Amino acid sequence: MSQNIYDNQAFFDGYAQLPRSQFGLKSAPEWETVKTLLPDISGKRVIDLGCGYGWFCRSARELGATEVLGIDLSEKMLAQAQELTNDSGISYQCEDLEHLSLPNQAIDLVYSQMALHYLPDLAPLFSAIYQSLQPDGWFVFTAEHPIYTCSVRQGWLTDDEGQRSWAVNNYQNESQRVSNWLADGVVKYHRTLGTILNALMAAGFTIRHVNEWGPTAQQIAENPALAEEAERPMMILVSAQR
Repeated sequence: MSQNIYDNQAFFDGYAQLPRSQFGLKSAPEWETVKTLLPDISGKRVIDLGCGYGWFCRSARELGATEVLGIDLSEKMLAQAQELTNDSGISYQCEDLEHLSLPNQAIDLVYSQMALHYLPDLAPLFSAIYQSLQPDGWFVFTAEHPIYTCSVRQGWLTDDEGQRSWAVNNYQNESQRVSNWLADGVVKYHRTLGTILNALMAAGFTIRHVNEWGPTAQQIAENPALAEEAERPMMILVSAQR
């Protein structure tokens, strides 16, 4: 079973303070780019894997989806999603993405935001997603970039900007990595970008677009804290099609 860190009270309380938890997708700086990767989902069936508070589920309904299912391992996250949702077209389900069972050729879009780096093996999930999609259906996801999952912070630089430096830590060593973010002992899995994309193709997907996301100059000007994300890509945004 995957680590259920979001039901750790310290982690959950810290996560609740993040802007994207308090204000939703409009506070996720990558969201405007993600939207360019999404297909037209008017009248479509959508699944959100690792749905968290359900922000994308509700957004998908606003974009015209007729039926949306949000799946998450965390009971605490799903309880928050239920509290924020008043829509009979959205349902939520507690399930481990590592052992996911989905209906066959019934879904038009599977979406996942910042969840895949918690899984030790992507192949079973990618296969399950592929089988669940209608012909020409889409899989769009974001995840921590491999440069980020293998990076370690160094000390402060001596320049006037006071920026931290980053060092790549054993990039080719695909392995479990443990960080202390919001709580101690957060387990993630580092794999190379090639491994991620090759796993998609091995499952049968055609990759349509890959974005190694970074903030724009305007975003940094509006939120200087994002300057750190320009040092190395924090996340990848991928769209693929059956």
